[in-house]
Amino acid sequence: MRGIWLPLCLCAAPASADCRLALLLAVDVSRSVDAADYVIQTEGLAAALTDPAVQAEFLSAEGNVALAVYYWSGSSHQEIVVPWVMVETPAQLAVVVDQVRARPRPQVNLPTALGWSLVYARDVLNDAPPCARQVLDVAGDGQNNDGISAASAYRRVDFGDVVVNGLAIGEHESGVAAYYRDEVIRGPGAFVEFAPTQGDYPRAIRRKLLRELRGPMLGAVAPQNATPGQDDGVFIGPHPL
Repeated sequence: MRGIWLPLCLCAAPASADCRLALLLAVDVSRSVDAADYVIQTEGLAAALTDPAVQAEFLSAEGNVALAVYYWSGSSHQEIVVPWVMVETPAQLAVVVDQVRARPRPQVNLPTALGWSLVYARDVLNDAPPCARQVLDVAGDGQNNDGISAASAYRRVDFGDVVVNGLAIGEHESGVAAYYRDEVIRGPGAFVEFAPTQGDYPRAIRRKLLRELRGPMLGAVAPQNATPGQDDGVFIGPHPL
């Protein structure tokens, strides 16, 4: 796999011993994500990355954060949208936002190959700068229906200490949040964020980024009365949804 660092003109920084987190965002662009959904996802992610609270966490004195974004759908369709960049200034986050907004929706209508997306993510993470933690943030609106399963992907490649969190979107497919909880997330403190509709995605991705940037909350328990769509929106496996 080719190196995927940002060009120097985009201010990519060399790997630093002060890097606390390598965060890889995986965004579902399969055929269930129509043009309107794509706009909501794109603008929702852009808004989250420009949110003052999210930016404050990226730029925390606790250490740098390396960020990359890729889109995924069918077995053979994964593409880098934002190569690895060490986020050290608001200007670098602004470049990331511009890259996200500039990427048109892929002109393909492919199924949901979540297993192969995970295999691809492992390769991308192999090219990440050295950081204290690695987190994969997988967003999707359905269960795997193409290629290998998530379980097969985890058997095929070694994820080591990588934490995989999920953002499950939509009520149109029964059990999507439970599927992400039971089949996709892994590692200490891994969790599922739930957005009942695409319209809930912007708030959900903001909450999710804040939690990932702040670090794992080991031993946390989901509220006893938590239901999908509540404003806290966080469900921690293996606690009930």
